[in-house]
Amino acid sequence: MDFQFTEDQVAIKGAVEDLCARFGEDYWKEKDAKAAYPEEFVDALQRAGWLSILIPEAYGGGGLGMVEAALVLETINRSGGTAVSAHAQMYTMGTVLRHGSEEQKRRYLPKIASGELRLQAFGVTEPDAGTDTTRIRTSAVRDGDEYVVNGGKIFTSRFQHSDMMLLLVRTTPYEAVRKKTDGISTLLVDLREARDQIEVRPIRTMQNHETNQLFFNDLRVPAENLIGEEGKGFRYILSGMNAERILTCSEMLGDGFWFVDKASKYASERVVFGRPIGMNQGVQFPIAQAYAQLEAAAVLRWKAAVMFDDGLQPAFEANAAKLLASQSSWAAANAAMDAFGGYGMTVEYGIERKFREARLPLVAPISNNLVLAYIGQNVLGMPKSY
Repeated sequence: MDFQFTEDQVAIKGAVEDLCARFGEDYWKEKDAKAAYPEEFVDALQRAGWLSILIPEAYGGGGLGMVEAALVLETINRSGGTAVSAHAQMYTMGTVLRHGSEEQKRRYLPKIASGELRLQAFGVTEPDAGTDTTRIRTSAVRDGDEYVVNGGKIFTSRFQHSDMMLLLVRTTPYEAVRKKTDGISTLLVDLREARDQIEVRPIRTMQNHETNQLFFNDLRVPAENLIGEEGKGFRYILSGMNAERILTCSEMLGDGFWFVDKASKYASERVVFGRPIGMNQGVQFPIAQAYAQLEAAAVLRWKAAVMFDDGLQPAFEANAAKLLASQSSWAAANAAMDAFGGYGMTVEYGIERKFREARLPLVAPISNNLVLAYIGQNVLGMPKSY
């Protein structure tokens, strides 16, 4: 593997940094204080083409790879921004790209690439099912040329800022299938036509991560919006999980490096008892330790991205990179908070905002315990723990 960025990749990083420089700490503070969606930032990303770089050129996208996409998201977070407000547009379209019909690809992908359509919402999780996706109960019953959907989802983010939603439903009840992953289908819902049939309840969380609980009341979806085969949707979603892991992992790493950059600079300048606090090993060593852990996680992330671009499915690498990135970013967050002391708690320095953001990746988009279970069972061959 070549660990040196190409000239084009260096240029991508620089261009994203320049874009992010237009949205400084004051911008993100304001959005956080108002629990507002960073509409201007997302629009700028879209206009610059960064949200469509994984869409093939044949459909109007950038035609670049997972390495470049990961670089974009890491750079956003390392610059102090929050890519979670837009990242789903990068990977949700992959279900259409990999499993949709040619007609669906030509109908939707060019409009997603141009920004005419936003595919930001992803309806998977349900209150009772949690991580056990096979237990979802949202049903879709075929009625002529339509599916009638009833049920609900939770933690569906960016619903209010999306034109389309990828929705996981049961077309065959759990009790009626031989294999628990069967009977699950994937629908592409046009929210512009369906909003009256969807009840939305916003959920306030500890970070500005606009998310909602949804209720579907006889929601009608054209049968032509079924992605792939009926009953095979679970594997379609799984096929995109490695991409999601790599991309969200890159955001975690960006946050972690941001904490290290902030903490090391502050520790070098802050003088207490006549000396910079960075001279004290109790301050210096945790920051250095977190940096080493971040670099190690980043290497595994790059390996996963290269494997993905080579057409492989790096399940272990993507999941393990997510595990290590979330842990190292959380270590960096705590090291930064310790270095800043009381000032870290204030809104002024931005540490508390990112600190709140850094806690979520330990449990989402998948709990680290489930990652460990996957590694133990599927990689190391130990008995199934759940």
